[in-house]
Amino acid sequence: MKKITLVIVLFFTVLTTVYAQTKPVPNQQETQKGADEDKSLIKDYFSQIMGVALSTTSNVKLFQFVYDWIGTPYRFGGTSHNGIDCSAFTKQLYSDVFNLTIRRNSRDIFSMVSPLKKADLKEGDLVFFKIHSRTISHVGIYLGNNKFAHASAGGVKVSSLDDDYYSHYFYRGGRLLASFKKELEKPSTTPDDREDPPLK
Repeated sequence: MKKITLVIVLFFTVLTTVYAQTKPVPNQQETQKGADEDKSLIKDYFSQIMGVALSTTSNVKLFQFVYDWIGTPYRFGGTSHNGIDCSAFTKQLYSDVFNLTIRRNSRDIFSMVSPLKKADLKEGDLVFFKIHSRTISHVGIYLGNNKFAHASAGGVKVSSLDDDYYSHYFYRGGRLLASFKKELEKPSTTPDDREDPPLK
């Protein structure tokens, strides 16, 4: 009986070894194809959740960041998942997604950009609002299809620039000036100015 058991164990050991040696190893093209399919599924998922058609050049890291923060409550002066305001959300996104340290206040951030019309906005650009104010009081990040991510009184969410409220208070879009990009790669020494809370 011991001999039969030993023969069976030996047989399966040899069979496993032979299979492992002859098992096809995926080549680099197959591995890349699998990674591309995964990326495509991720983009489809974010497209459905956020209502934005992601292209092949879309920054998945940007959409992952927004997704991870959606629903975080609004808190004036907040900087964490326990509560965050619009400029802190924008600052954190630019740090995590683009490795840039931008200023903390929406008005100061606007001073770092080249102003854009709504029609010229691209994914990752900034959107600025004057909500019940003569000065800039709110900032968000443009995602595409007239959608933008921001921290408002309802928490972190994706809204539309076509919404009557945001359309009415929209001031300008903005793209970081190239001259600031070099400077921003260093940690900011600007004081932590607090943001005026949006009313919606």
